[in-house]
This record gives sequence, structure tokens and C-alpha cells, in this order.
Amino acid sequence: MNDRSSRSHYVFRMRIRRREGEGGECRESELYLVDLAGSERVKESGVSGEQMVEARAINKSLSSLGDVVAALASGAKHVPFRNSKLTHLMQNALSGSSKTLMFVNISPLAKHYNESVSSLRFAQKVNGCLSSNKRGLPGK
Repeated sequence: MNDRSSRSHYVFRMRIRRREGEGGECRESELYLVDLAGSERVKESGVSGEQMVEARAINKSLSSLGDVVAALASGAKHVPFRNSKLTHLMQNALSGSSKTLMFVNISPLAKHYNESVSSLRFAQKVNGCLSSNKRGLPGK
């Protein structure tokens, strides 16, 4: 466990509006910058109390994000965006004609091998969703 970790996700959303000339058409876009907290194996980290509650909440929201990604990748009729605050907030960024760039930070240390593999598997899952979305999956 990183002793400097904030144990939280960070979402920055900026809405951009542009008007074409005087009284012209108004276009709107959103930019999301998201820093996801890493998943944590509670048994291995040995956290307890409030830190355990935070770790479980982070793991649950990451799991919900994984469910949304899987539903988008499979073209499911129902995408569970409302299963967590994180996925509900990011609904516009994850569906439709959105463009997404993702960085995954992993540790080169052997003791973090399992977490690194887990992070890379998540990135692979997300990449499958993005490739499917480019092929024209319907979005909201």
C-alpha cells in the first residue's frame, strides 16, 4: 500500500460551449480527466477500520466500472451506469462517440506482481470496449 495514497478517485469535468457566429448553432463538449484509485487486496494490505471501508468502496466502484466496460464491449442492451456514483458520473464519457485515452501505472517490484497483472487485465478489458465502440456501438 502506498502510504501517501488518498484512497479516492478524482474526476475533473470541463464543459465547453462554442457558438457559431452571432445567434448561430451552439455546440457543447465535455472533457473528463479521471484518476482512478488503485484496487486493493484488503487481506494483503492489512488495513482495518475506516481504511478498510474506503478500500472496499474503491474496489466496488472499480468493479462497477468493469461491469460497464464489459456491457459496452458485448453490446448489451442494458449498461449498468447507475451501479456506482463513478460510472453514473462518467456515463457520457464512456458511451456514444466519446474518445478515451487511458494510462495504467504498474509497479516493477515482484511484491506488486498480482496488482500489476490485475491492472493490466483491466486495461485490456477497457481496450476491448473502446475497440468495439469505434465499430459503432450505439451510445446514448
